[in-house]
Amino acid sequence: MALSTLSLADAPPDGFSFVKESGGIEAYELEANGLQVLFMPERTAPVAAFMVTYHVGSRNEGPGLTGATHMLEHLMFKGTERFNKRAGTSIFNTLQQVGARVNASTWLDRTNYYELLPVEHLPLAMEVEADRMRGALLDPQDVASERSVILNEFDRGENEPIRALYHALWATAFLAHPYRHPTIGWRSDIETITPDDLRGFYDTFYWPNNATVSIVGDVDRAAVLTAVQRHFGSIPASPDPIPEVTTREPEQEGERRLELRRPGQAGVVLAGYKAPDASHQDSDALDVLASVLAMGNGSRLYRALVDKGLAAGVSAGAPRLRNPGLFYILALLAPETDGPDIEAVLHEEIARLQDEGITAGELRRAVNQLKAQEAFGRDGPYSIVAQLNEAIAAGDWTLYTEYMERIEAVTPADVQRVAQTYLRRAGRTVGHYIPS
Repeated sequence: MALSTLSLADAPPDGFSFVKESGGIEAYELEANGLQVLFMPERTAPVAAFMVTYHVGSRNEGPGLTGATHMLEHLMFKGTERFNKRAGTSIFNTLQQVGARVNASTWLDRTNYYELLPVEHLPLAMEVEADRMRGALLDPQDVASERSVILNEFDRGENEPIRALYHALWATAFLAHPYRHPTIGWRSDIETITPDDLRGFYDTFYWPNNATVSIVGDVDRAAVLTAVQRHFGSIPASPDPIPEVTTREPEQEGERRLELRRPGQAGVVLAGYKAPDASHQDSDALDVLASVLAMGNGSRLYRALVDKGLAAGVSAGAPRLRNPGLFYILALLAPETDGPDIEAVLHEEIARLQDEGITAGELRRAVNQLKAQEAFGRDGPYSIVAQLNEAIAAGDWTLYTEYMERIEAVTPADVQRVAQTYLRRAGRTVGHYIPS
């Protein structure tokens, strides 16, 4: 089909409902099964990015099933009856032989599978993804082999001080909400989860009405939607409602602390503060606050710690999540530096910002940094779908398209207010990695 541009006024093909448009991205729903489709023309090169985001992540895993989403990520590449290694048609080989970049990832709120490939092979990516949406083999032999692979991955992660401390901090900060579980799962669950357990999890969450398809590239809207309908339209919606996560974390009423002592070279201090969900208006001011505190060599903690030789690096941020999460501050200690001294500086800088606020110059620098970072992350079809994926996971894809405007609206008073509201001792969890 010709790659002509259609106006928004043109009706979508039969079987689709137009939902809305924002930032050049159009949203549709496949009426047959509730599949959400996001489309954006991007004419910079004759390529297309295709991504399926499933609205399931480690937040959806119960006791005994932690790591199920991540293990299914591995197993979905083992294939289907049509696409499998034993038949010589493995998913990787099928797609890579046409020049596709193929991968997947799992996190707290989502799992995504994607292809970046020449535009003429986009239908092949749709064919593969539609086939494994409901046709994954989940063979017991594949479960056994991937279990060993994932256990090795788990052990490698536990040998990384920052990752191990990060997991321990979230497990301490959250008592009830499943954000306390690491995405890879707990070792005992990885060791004991069964093929039947995984099949049950797959049959609960992997349906078109629990997924969003994103297509960005040098493609025609009508042709793309027609192809989506051809490949996904015959897949039924889930026979039962998709289970919701109803657990809400109780309010934290006092500081929590932990130590992690393992062999290593450098100490780490990590502080986490309870923060709102991604759609909350304060999340934008928290992004600016993180930039003021720890983005670049002009940030407050860089000057207070790195410039003075007390820390080798600092960072801060608040992951945008579907449910309330954590605002974190991390300092990698310099040699011969004590963790309690670094922690004291962190708290002093936060208190000073809470009392005095930030300057107009600090706000401009932080906003410009965030806008530049966002712009660099929108370079090409894959970069767009990758960032769009996180907004989808957080519950509202327009968080991506409206981000620049929202950040520009943040004021110095907003930054001071969110620092006072969320960076409180009663809602704080502090972790120290101590090399032994």
